[in-house]
Parts: sequence; C-alpha cells; structure tokens
Amino acid sequence: MKQRAKKICKILKTTYPDVKTQLHHRNAFELLVATILSAQCTDKQVNSVTKKLFDTLASPQDFAAAPIEIIEELIRPTGYFRNKARHIRNCSAMLLEKYKGEVPGNMESLLTLPGVGRKTANVVLGAAFGIPGMVVDTHVARISKRLGLTQHTDPAKIESDLMAVIPKKDWNDFSLWLIYLGRAICKARKPDRPSCPLGELCDYEDKTQQS
Repeated sequence: MKQRAKKICKILKTTYPDVKTQLHHRNAFELLVATILSAQCTDKQVNSVTKKLFDTLASPQDFAAAPIEIIEELIRPTGYFRNKARHIRNCSAMLLEKYKGEVPGNMESLLTLPGVGRKTANVVLGAAFGIPGMVVDTHVARISKRLGLTQHTDPAKIESDLMAVIPKKDWNDFSLWLIYLGRAICKARKPDRPSCPLGELCDYEDKTQQS
C-alpha cells in the first residue's frame, strides 16, 4: 500500500506542482477565521466575504469586541452565519484570554478553540506554520476512498489511514492535491475518468457513469 501511495503522490505532484490553500489570508488569525467560514461554503465565496470582513475587523481584539450582529451581517453569505459568528467571536475571546491574542501553533491548543476541529487545525498548522498535517475535507474523503487508501467515512479515521501510508513530507500537499483533483476532475457526481491522471490506479467502478 505504501508503494502504491508513493506512486499516487508522484503523479499528483507532477500534475499539481505548486499547490496552496485557496483561502486568502495575510496571517494565521485571518486563515483561522477563513477556515471556520469555509464550512459548507466554497473558498471562492469565503474570499469574497473576507475581503470586506478583514477590512472592518482585523484582529482578535476587533472580533471579540464587535457586536455579534455586526459579525453575522458581514459573514451572512457564507451560510450558517449565526453559528459561525458565535464561534469566531468566542474563538477570538479565547485567543486573547489564553494565548495573548496569538494563534497557537500546535494541534492540542487549537482544538481548545471554539469552532475548531481537526480539519481547521490542520489547515492552519500546514498553511500558517508549515507543520505537516492531513486535512480531510469532502474531496479528500471521497477520493482517498475511491483510490482504496481508506475504507472509512469518519474523517478522523481517514486522517489516520492516510497518515499511515503517505510520506509525512507530503501530508500537507497531498490534501491539497486531492482538493485540486476533486474540484477539477474527480467530482462527486460526474468524475471525468479520461482526464484523470490517476485513472489507472483507481478502481472506482462508477467513475465513467453519468448521474
């Protein structure tokens, strides 16, 4: 399995040699907020919202002090805006209270923050701190299963399975490679097998079917 995983990594690295998170940010805090907003929302929509958002509220101090209604209105287009506003405001307050307003650079501390799960923490650790981590979003979950790298549906178990076979140096990029592939080619409903660089390594029987 590890040799197969390495072959998959080699192909994906050739296909997508320069990958990075598509969420626009200038620092770790902005990335943290943007990632919380990205739940059930496209990166494109998040980026259209955060441009104005970060011009209005730029720091944990700003978000913690802002009326919740103001935050809700600014992030409304991302969906689930009431929950997200509450998470971001409470997260900002905790950053001030426990971490001197700085985003912590380790998984254990990040997971204490409101609205932050392993996916969000791994995004921040990888993109803001360069710490290897395996982000499991819907693309990663779908494609890793199609490739036979996991049989699980639980994100934590998928993360564990992938970390066991993917070289650690490729963890951050691997998640992004699958996200890029999932958006362009290996889509949920209509995967494009003829265009897929991993076609020969994929046993997904329904890949050519239209649904």
